[in-house]
Amino acid sequence: MDGVLFDSMPGHAYAWAKVMTAYGLPMRPEDAFENEGRTGIGTISIFTQRYWGRDATEEEARDLYQRKTVIFNEFMAARGGEAPEMTGAHELLDKVRACGLQRVLVTGSAQQSLLTRLEKHYPGHFTPELMVTGDDVRYGKPNPEPYLMGLKKAGVTADEALVVENAPLGVRAAVAAGIRTIAVNTGPLDDHLLLDEGATYLFPSMQALADEWENVFSALS
Repeated sequence: MDGVLFDSMPGHAYAWAKVMTAYGLPMRPEDAFENEGRTGIGTISIFTQRYWGRDATEEEARDLYQRKTVIFNEFMAARGGEAPEMTGAHELLDKVRACGLQRVLVTGSAQQSLLTRLEKHYPGHFTPELMVTGDDVRYGKPNPEPYLMGLKKAGVTADEALVVENAPLGVRAAVAAGIRTIAVNTGPLDDHLLLDEGATYLFPSMQALADEWENVFSALS
């Protein structure tokens, strides 16, 4: 979702860093990119454990996440509204569909407007039956549970699937599920953080992957 289909991670990184730091949980925008893919509760727990020595209470986590959402929406509104589509994502999805492949969305996001946004920007590519969100899983990335659930929903085995990920923790989750993974470095992280997690391929952008899709698909097939 964020960083693969939508260029929204700068807003999320800004919002997470501002809210967490205000709560006495020092966080840099870069930390948000390194922890991308976790559920909201998972991200909060990482930092409360680090600085408070405990998990956040349900009330604390809910308040933090609500404040983060408000700041993210303010950030986006100041820049014209919704996050733009990631350049190359639409072209890639069209090529994937032309190969006869199912498209399964596996995201840590639990936004209520998720399906509406996807249908608006990527019509016909995603359905509720083939989506795994932060509300569907107990553990979230980097645990393989989200991708294992995605395989189950699609009715395929790991060797019949392919993951496109932009986050190190997402790559780790997919590899742990036994799925070959293409990393796309759409953020500020060093390439090695994605490759070291076991990505089969690395591309510098979604457009670069779209341009090379036929060769990648042929090689992996």
